[in-house]
Amino acid sequence: MATTFFQNHVVTITHDEELKLGMAVWNGFLSSDEFREAISTCLHLIEEHKLLRWLGDNRKMKVIRPADQDWFIEHALPRLQQSALRRNAVLVSEDFFNKTAVEQIYKRVEGKGDMVTKDFDNKMLALAWLKEPFTEV
Repeated sequence: MATTFFQNHVVTITHDEELKLGMAVWNGFLSSDEFREAISTCLHLIEEHKLLRWLGDNRKMKVIRPADQDWFIEHALPRLQQSALRRNAVLVSEDFFNKTAVEQIYKRVEGKGDMVTKDFDNKMLALAWLKEPFTEV
């Protein structure tokens, strides 16, 4: 069962302890302060609960400023790469500029760490992929 960890007018962050799954549902445009606070809160949740799975619902999220993209790469990515997170499903934004920004961020992560990121346009398919058992390599 999902529990709300944090909520404001731009993001709702929940987690399911049993599935070790976190989820952020984004809505609209975020100021730099809002974006950085929300991302820091997501990271805190991932680290505190040693989450293995994450669902980023970006469908209603708007553009991420270039300075915030750089901040994410510099501050958030190292923490994500050191976390327990293994699967990251992204529900792709309807906003072209957000979609492009997120793609650029995740291209810089490819092949680093154990986390696998996949894009989806269907929440049920994303959750099904996240819930699949992990196979050891």
